[in-house]
Amino acid sequence: MSFAPGPVRANHRFDEAALERYLRANVDGFDAPLGVHQFGGGQSNPTFLLTSGAKQYVMRKKPPGVLLKSAHQVDREFRIMKALAQTDVPVPRMHVLCNDESVIGTAFYVMDYLEGRIFRDPQLPGVAPAERSAIYDSMNDVLARLHKVDFAAVGLGDYGRPGNYFDRQVSRFITQYRGAQTDQIADMERLIEWMPHNIPKDDSVSIAHGDYRLENTIFHPSEPRMIAVLDWELSTIGHPLADLAYNCMGYHVMNPRQGGLVGVDHAATGIPSERDYVERYCARTGRGRIENWSFYLSFSVFRLASIAQGVYKRGLDGNASSENANAFGNACQFLAGEAWRLANARL
Repeated sequence: MSFAPGPVRANHRFDEAALERYLRANVDGFDAPLGVHQFGGGQSNPTFLLTSGAKQYVMRKKPPGVLLKSAHQVDREFRIMKALAQTDVPVPRMHVLCNDESVIGTAFYVMDYLEGRIFRDPQLPGVAPAERSAIYDSMNDVLARLHKVDFAAVGLGDYGRPGNYFDRQVSRFITQYRGAQTDQIADMERLIEWMPHNIPKDDSVSIAHGDYRLENTIFHPSEPRMIAVLDWELSTIGHPLADLAYNCMGYHVMNPRQGGLVGVDHAATGIPSERDYVERYCARTGRGRIENWSFYLSFSVFRLASIAQGVYKRGLDGNASSENANAFGNACQFLAGEAWRLANARL
């Protein structure tokens, strides 16, 4: 899959002249003419590279068509990144949020474009072992920083409902799966029965990114230092271990597109083991031993299965943001099987 910007796809075209007029009026320093290209990656909110003279911006917008309830909330992405700008969590500079659908047909926001490296493969091919270790440690450090943010102090006290995170999330992703269901998947049915009855008692509260992984971050062009966390669509006031387990999912599940960390030689590659990675996070956040780790991992994969089903259904309906959405047809079944395996593991 190509993630480089290219022509705007036919079903995502909009009135570029209207966007240019809006940006001229609402973004300081914006100078026409406007250039628009679409990034090839992403399955949810279409993302575009905007050029204005020597300046570059990124625009995220809702996709066209009928959308699932509570999905594609670009306003939430904008709000949390703008709030986190006053913390030590690295995010791009936000410029403007537009909820007026008459401008280009959907809500959108515009932020700075950051020059840097995005790592698609978690095994970091072509990177020296010492740099791999530093990259993973930076990812770990930023996640710990995020979970230590006083969300009320930065204006996010009403960004989500503190407490009972997994009860609400399990219910949410069951509902979203049912809304996008196309076939009967036995392992999804088992998980739908098992999940609500096996939620751990730990009810910690923090900002939860919801999709925290290497691919959703930007690293400095030459240093093993994270300079931005992206893709905050699923963020909320939630449970920190949901993020940590999702971040560790690659140690247990091989991504059909990008691989994973199953069977990696940690000593040779410089990539930390799951145990070392989790212990480093716990040290940074002052957390003791994690009980019921299998649940957190299983939930992470279960949630991804539900999301994959939604991408597939939008592909069938013709309004997914990626031309490869139909390739997700078997992803839900595969992920459901992995989630059920983890649910029965002893980790």
